[in-house]
Formats: sequence, structure tokens, C-alpha cells
Amino acid sequence: MKQKDLQHVFIIGCKGIPARYGGFETFVDRLTAYQKDRSIRYHVACACEPEAYRRENARFTYHGADCVTFPWHKIGPARAVTYDLEALRFFLHEAQKRRIAHPVFYILACRIGPFIRHVKRRVDALGGRLYINPDGHEFLRAKWAPPIRRYWKYSEKQMVGAADLVICDSKNIQAYIKREYAPLKPKTVYIAYGAEPADAGQGSDEKTEALRGWYAAHGLKARQYYLVVGRFVPENNYETMIREFMRSDTTKTFVLITDVSDGFLQKLKQRTGFDRDARICFAGTVYDQAILKEIRKNAYAYFHGHEVGGTNPSLLEALACTDLNLLLDIGFNREVAADTACYWTKEKGDLAALIDRADRMDPQKIRALGVRARARMADCYSWESIAQRYEETFSG
Repeated sequence: MKQKDLQHVFIIGCKGIPARYGGFETFVDRLTAYQKDRSIRYHVACACEPEAYRRENARFTYHGADCVTFPWHKIGPARAVTYDLEALRFFLHEAQKRRIAHPVFYILACRIGPFIRHVKRRVDALGGRLYINPDGHEFLRAKWAPPIRRYWKYSEKQMVGAADLVICDSKNIQAYIKREYAPLKPKTVYIAYGAEPADAGQGSDEKTEALRGWYAAHGLKARQYYLVVGRFVPENNYETMIREFMRSDTTKTFVLITDVSDGFLQKLKQRTGFDRDARICFAGTVYDQAILKEIRKNAYAYFHGHEVGGTNPSLLEALACTDLNLLLDIGFNREVAADTACYWTKEKGDLAALIDRADRMDPQKIRALGVRARARMADCYSWESIAQRYEETFSG
């Protein structure tokens, strides 16, 4: 295909593909994997540790996408800002040098607001378009100090004001953008995040043996544990889930698959005394997606306590795999799961009571919830349809 016929899309803001953990990384991985329109050429910024970075080996192809690596400098919270800006400078220069017509620059997360006007001028000079994905309410995350939260909010406003299009993966986030920045009259579109069906991929004896080994290492049995998978941050309500599980009468285990941070772990230990409850199992991380999917499928139930952000990847993955899902009752979660899950609040005793009811729930009712959840994922959140929506948006 001729250069002038291609629609070049430069994606900045994820840590790169192939994906390991991370919502944006998984999104870009699936976007490129499910690509059908070959008139689109994806270019993806990928991060690597500075000591491993080599400019001569900084480019590779994955799922047909042109991937370019940039150093992920160890300078605290500002490293994501410098990473995005370096990738943008490179891609803007390349688009100009190659005389690429009407390029699209799609920026994931609102980190570079103070610099976005300059970026927008350069994009306009190329005859291009600037799209952003605002992600969730980053400025509400407890892990950030107040000055950084203020920066996130300011940066979001600047980027929404500069963007030609704001792509939201949650209807709640889209409504927030329209309401919060109404004077800026942002143009928005809703395109959901996706989930793989539970039966995607093929099993193998090797995977089965690895799963058995994981169960043995943690003293677990299928259907005898509650599960949570996610980032180990306060706004995901780990403290509430642990406290309420300890209050419940269940004899099952609570398995937490997460990359723990020692500081937060010690705070939880002091506040809850979870180390004195043999039912609480911190199981580390599981990066093998095939094994993780089986762990989800074999859980008795899944907890989801995420409170900040839009459509959360771990929730979609749970709904696609786990029959019984117990979700924090907020708009983001109800938007995704609707009537296919059970809901709890942070009121003392509410989740504990739900756990006890879940233990007594009719197995047929649990299976029916799972069937409805998987049907909802297939109808509303399939990666194939989402990739197609993006292709239509980029080509429009």
C-alpha cells in the first residue's frame, strides 16, 4: 500500500507491548492483535529501563505495529511525563521528516497538560489530529501527594481543552468530561475497554501442571477461595475487603494476587491484624495470563473494590471468567456489570454479610449469573468489536 494511502496512528502513554500488566498496555496489545483495517499503520511508544536502552535496537515489530522504545527514567512521578514527551518529540519529528499526511496522535492518560498547547501546534502544522484518553480520576488516587493531585487535575483540563477528540472507555467518565469541562465544549466519544472470552486460548498439559503447582504452593483448592487481582493501592479498598472477610464466617480462603508494597502492607497489618487470620493469602503476582485465567475461572467468587477510574480491566476479566462477582456499589462498576453481579458498600458489616450469603447461594443461581456476565462481555466488551470501533474513529 502506498505511503499516502496509509492512516498513521501514533500511540503514546502506555508502557508498551507485548503487555504484561496494565490496562493501557493490554488495550494496545489487543488493538493491534485484532486489527482488520490494513490501511492503518500503528506506531507504539514502549518503555524500557535506562540501563537496557540501546538506540540501535530500539525498534521492533509486534502484531504488525511499529514499536519504538524510549528510556523509562528513574526520576519519581515525573518519569511518565518525560517518557511521554520524548516519545512525542520523536514521533512528531518522524511524521514531519517522512511527510506523513493527516497523522493521528493518540495520548493515553493526561500527564503532559502544561506542554500540550505546544504539542497541539505541531500536530496542527502537520495537518494531524490530537486524540486523548483521560483514563479515570487520577487526581483522586490516594497514592499521590496533594500537589501531584492538583497537577493531575490541571493537566487533565489542559489536555481536554487541546484535544480534537476525547475517547472515553467509560460512560461515567464521558459524562464527567462533558459536565466538568462544559465551557471547553469537548468533543467526546465512548469506546469501551475489552475482555477476552473465558474460553479464549488453548490449554496444555504444561499449563495444567503449572496451575497445579501454583495451587500446591499456596495450599489452595479450586472453588474454595475468594479472589482479587489488581494494583495494591488504597483506593482499591483492600482494607475494607480484608476487614469484612475477617468478620465473615466463611471457611474459604481470600487470595490476593497483587504486587505488594511493603509500606502499605505494614499499614494493613497494623490496622486489620490479617496476619493472624490463616484465611488471608497474599499470593504475589501471576504474569502468565493463561494460568491467571484458570485461577479466575476456578475461584468461588471474585471481589472488586476499585473506586477510582473508568472501566477497569480486572473487572472485565473477572466477569468474563468468574461466575460469582461481588462488586463495590459505585457507578463505574454498575455500568459494566449491570445485573450480572452482587454489590456491597463500605458500611461496616455489609460485605461480611454478603460473603456469608454468597457461601449459601444456590449453585444454579451462581452459574446463571456467570452465564449472563459472559453474555454481557461478548455483547458489549469484545476486543474484536472495540478494535473495529477504533479503526472507524481513526479513519474518520
